[in-house]
Amino acid sequence: MNSVPLILVLCTGNSCRSHLAEGILRRALGPDYQVESAGSKPAGYVHPLAIRVMEEIGIDLSAHSSKHADEFLDRDVETVITVCGNADQACPYYPGLVNRHHFPFDDPAHANGSEEEKLAVFRRVRDEIQAVFQAYAAGRLDERSPKVG
Repeated sequence: MNSVPLILVLCTGNSCRSHLAEGILRRALGPDYQVESAGSKPAGYVHPLAIRVMEEIGIDLSAHSSKHADEFLDRDVETVITVCGNADQACPYYPGLVNRHHFPFDDPAHANGSEEEKLAVFRRVRDEIQAVFQAYAAGRLDERSPKVG
């Protein structure tokens, strides 16, 4: 078994929420964890506004690509985190899966209005994802830290 746990963040389209979560979680957990994202019906691209709002907090998603969840079926996935209701229901079974979590968020790709109005929705969802995933990462890191006493 790989000593670096693989955490897979799933969404339907793998164009927004799962990439936001992947970037935030990857930075929060550091090199002792592998974080990837995928979708049950990948959109085939990462939304440009997702890339833009992540740049604002110093995370570069420009090299990310939209991937299908099936690409990870032969990998040793330790944790699956779904970030939308459809992905939670459509989540494939990963052999040896240890943990599964569901943290639903609004899909910013459905935002309407001007670019500034859409950006406001992307920023709100990014900040909500950041709050949840930084707390999750803190718990994971705490589990691994040596206990004194």
